[in-house]
Amino acid sequence: MNKGIVKFFNVTKGFGFIKEDETDKAYFVHATGLIDKVKETDVVTFELEEGKKGLNAVKVKRA
Repeated sequence: MNKGIVKFFNVTKGFGFIKEDETDKAYFVHATGLIDKVKETDVVTFELEEGKKGLNAVKVKRA
């Protein structure tokens, strides 16, 4: 499990970005990859999965 912070999430459009703590890399997250509802500044855990345009955060849960 990776850990990070939700930097941006647009509820209306159903996507956002999570910044990973260890690497400072930002990963795309889609609403379909959420387990819990999230908002900006939430601390979350997540897994990475290869998507069409690179790695995506999936199985996202508030920590």
